[in-house]
Amino acid sequence: MPTAQSTGKTVRILQIVPSISLVYGGPSQMVLGLSAALARQGVGVTVLTTDSNGDVGQPPLDVPLDRPVELDGFQVRYFRCFPFRRYKFSPDLLRWLHRHAGEFDLAHIHALFSPVSTAAAAVARSRHLPYILRPLGTLDPADLRKKNQLKRIYAALFEGPNLAGAAAIHFTSAQEAKISERFGAVTRDLVIPLGVNFLDPAPENPHPQPSSPEDRGATQARAQLGIPADRLLVLFMSRIEPKKGLNLLLPALENLLAEGLDFHFVLAGSNPQDPDYEAKIRAQVEASPLGKRTTIAGFVTGTLKAALLREADLFVLPSYYENFGIAVAEAMAAGTPVCVSREVHIWEEVLQAEAGWVCSCDAGALTEQLRMALQGAGERRRRGLNARAHALKNYSWDAIAQQTVGAYRQILETP
Repeated sequence: MPTAQSTGKTVRILQIVPSISLVYGGPSQMVLGLSAALARQGVGVTVLTTDSNGDVGQPPLDVPLDRPVELDGFQVRYFRCFPFRRYKFSPDLLRWLHRHAGEFDLAHIHALFSPVSTAAAAVARSRHLPYILRPLGTLDPADLRKKNQLKRIYAALFEGPNLAGAAAIHFTSAQEAKISERFGAVTRDLVIPLGVNFLDPAPENPHPQPSSPEDRGATQARAQLGIPADRLLVLFMSRIEPKKGLNLLLPALENLLAEGLDFHFVLAGSNPQDPDYEAKIRAQVEASPLGKRTTIAGFVTGTLKAALLREADLFVLPSYYENFGIAVAEAMAAGTPVCVSREVHIWEEVLQAEAGWVCSCDAGALTEQLRMALQGAGERRRRGLNARAHALKNYSWDAIAQQTVGAYRQILETP
């Protein structure tokens, strides 16, 4: 596909996101991967964001403010989060956008029901700058049920007009687009998945025998976390919050342990915005029969994260709602089969690609699928290879960038 530059003048895009801190997880961080991939396609990208770094007392990001920071072929401009740190608001960001909107062709705004993104859409509209909204799952009826009355008032006042005025709404799965509430707005929908970083080149055999001396790299996570080489590794890696289905997963794993299945469970993730819930889950695991077969790894990054994803025999995420499931895609990219609920909105892709197992949000159904997955080594390997092939074709950042550039150009060429 031609790059943006080869088809005419450089397209200048603003990516606007409340924060890109690791604290807020993959949906925010993905803006960096997308921006780098767009830059490789010849797009001029500037990311506008705040220095927000958590909602419960964490210091702000230590970054230069209101000046360009060069990163992987694009620029980031950070602005002071003030006066409402919890809500990631920044008058300085909005003033900058008002002054400079005319220098850009399009704004891609990531998040709804966040004051800075809400206001940014209104500013873009007032300055006649076309914009795309990515709701990050916030239009899912299950998510809207949280603070339902407040959100509906907010939508009536702000997000309804923003949705109606958007050039397009960016959904990351067909299922997310299908179920999303539009508050009466008629929208043009773009379904473009998220990309993943292929953090570590996987070996030809993504799951070699851990005891194999010729492939010591494949046992990095097991060695670091003290997991026996001959024990199945079941991995949960996501934000520790109620919607992720841990109240289904922990009983399901206890059932399998009682049946005599031999496995080790790694619970990787954190939630600095709700440390009480994280502590509750930790205490529940430690007090249960799972305690001696579980490693609570906390938030993992870099080589340990890549090694865990690659070495796991099965990745599991039984969420109650998930507009995409970036961790699922990362596991698939590492060649690891997955077990997900039907509320993880790429479940149909998992099923069609034969990349894992899918179940309803029910502890009994989850137990059954996990049992089948853990008892079949050959089937795990086959589905893991399918998962990696599907991810390479559909979730590479370059593939996502090509789709996104095409969407940008179509919007800009529409009268």
